[in-house]
Amino acid sequence: MARRSVGIKTKDHRSEERVRAALPVKLGNASGITRDVSASGIFFETDAAYAIGNSIRFAVDLDTPGGRVALKCSGEIVRLEPRDGRIGVAVHIIESRLESA
Repeated sequence: MARRSVGIKTKDHRSEERVRAALPVKLGNASGITRDVSASGIFFETDAAYAIGNSIRFAVDLDTPGGRVALKCSGEIVRLEPRDGRIGVAVHIIESRLESA
C-alpha cells in the first residue's frame, strides 16, 4: 500500500506580529542579517555557531529620523535552521534597550 504524505498544520507559537526586515546584527565577534523582527523575537542568519537554549546578546543598528540608534538585546536561542551554508537563529528577546550608535 502506498503511503500518502499529509500536511499537518501546527500551532504558531508567535505572540507578536512579525515584520520582514533585513537589518545588520552585531554578535560580538560575528555578524548577521535579520530576516524578521517582532517585539518579542528576532530571526537572523549568520555564519557563527550557536546552540538551542543558550543565552545571547546582540545589537541591531537602526536608522531613524533623529540619527542612528542601536537596539541592544539579550535573549534565548529557541530554534536553529540550516540555510544555504549559513545558520538561521530564532531568539526570544528577554530584555532590550535603545542606545545612541
